[in-house]
Amino acid sequence: MKPNIHPDYQTVAFHDTAADSYFVIGSTIKTNRTIELDGKTYPYVPIDVSSDSHPFYTGKQKAVASDGRVAAFNRRFKNLASKK
Repeated sequence: MKPNIHPDYQTVAFHDTAADSYFVIGSTIKTNRTIELDGKTYPYVPIDVSSDSHPFYTGKQKAVASDGRVAAFNRRFKNLASKK
């Protein structure tokens, strides 16, 4: 690899504020904040949504039943055909 063209890759602690959980993974994100986890100091990045709090991954997603455009059209105008 060419020197001085790649971003610094480091271990970063991401904090899911919605689920109050931490993920320690490698990233190239830059931050000035730090946090101490398990006796080690990591760069700290708070996030709003992760796999611990997103409804798709937690199984709390609401299923929306959509019949499609043709079914919605037929449902809306079914009375017009029966009047003749």
